[in-house]
Amino acid sequence: MSTQPNNPLHGVKLEQIINELVAHYGWEYLGYTIKIRCFTDDPSVKSSLKFLRRTPWARTKVENLYLKMLSKKRS
Repeated sequence: MSTQPNNPLHGVKLEQIINELVAHYGWEYLGYTIKIRCFTDDPSVKSSLKFLRRTPWARTKVENLYLKMLSKKRS
């Protein structure tokens, strides 16, 4: 198994990403930034996980927002 030292998402679970984004931004900002119903209509971690696991384009947007958040925290 190869290691991925330059991949900041390596070893980070999708649930952890969602929880950190919600803690940092809140559901309202997530729904405003990434326009998907699991963030705007009765948001929950469970519904978000279900949708994002089935929808690659939405997962990519969430992962990119997470990476952006990490880069801002470090600088």
